[in-house]
Amino acid sequence: MLRLDIAHERFEIAGGFAISRGSRTHADVVVVSISDGAHTGRGECVPYPRYGESIDSVMAAIRATVEELGGRLDRHSLAATLQAGAARNAIDCALWDLEAKRSGRRAADLAGVGPLKPLTTCFTLSVGTPDSMAAAALKAADRPLLKVKLAGPGDAARIAAVRAAAPNARLVVDANEAWTEDCYGENMAACAEAGVELIEQPLPAAQDAALGHLARPVPVCADESLHTRADLPALRMRYDAVNIKLDKAGGLTEALALYSDARTLGFKVMVGCMLGTSLAMAPAVLIAQEADYVDLDGPLLLSNDRPGGLEFQGSTLIPPQPSLWG
Repeated sequence: MLRLDIAHERFEIAGGFAISRGSRTHADVVVVSISDGAHTGRGECVPYPRYGESIDSVMAAIRATVEELGGRLDRHSLAATLQAGAARNAIDCALWDLEAKRSGRRAADLAGVGPLKPLTTCFTLSVGTPDSMAAAALKAADRPLLKVKLAGPGDAARIAAVRAAAPNARLVVDANEAWTEDCYGENMAACAEAGVELIEQPLPAAQDAALGHLARPVPVCADESLHTRADLPALRMRYDAVNIKLDKAGGLTEALALYSDARTLGFKVMVGCMLGTSLAMAPAVLIAQEADYVDLDGPLLLSNDRPGGLEFQGSTLIPPQPSLWG
């Protein structure tokens, strides 16, 4: 009989974190531990209000699902019982970790993607005034790949300021649905001028059909518009890339299949994260191995990561140790 434990944990964000939808000072995560008495697997998720999730709702969904499945708790039954989202992600990743520990094999080998290699991750700059973002970019100018949060009005000045402060860094930007069709052209031109390589979710997900006829001189990546494989067909004429996050997809199991289908359809792939600890990043390292862009810098944005977390050498992410996950 499997035993389930659920915990809400909080980690301070170094200097706070701001995107177009607001700011926060802490990362709130839910950790699931599943034990068979001899081995314990762990998974972490980040409930996200944008998708109607809260700490309480996610913890309740986890308890209800485990109670419903009982002795049938496995990744296949989980996917058929619980909708994609943070709750399913935490359970799914805990089951992968438990399977790896039971078998004495790495999760990467079980998934057919091992051995894992180090990855270069984005380093994220919060949205702010052009001056504050330039100051942040200057501090991070030696990092090879910066991800710049934007907010709609004034973004042309923000991206120009970041580029001036970090002339040698590669840049991707994330609007988090903050642009409108009215400011799209000006902001897109500013990104092209600054040599931006990729723009995440410029328009709200409910209004992204416009991307089918708007010019995209800089490739555009679906984030809030993409959750699972079922979303991909509708995105083909609107986006050039997709951002796969385990909390959206509902775990590593779906994310692996989503990655495969996205490649088949010709999308570039970013593997991203919510703002969590190394325990949340570790499973995503598996699908990030051949991604075009890796955005798994969550632990770098925290004042303190969890003990035994991932090792980062600058912006180079070293694959997880078995003691952390998988």
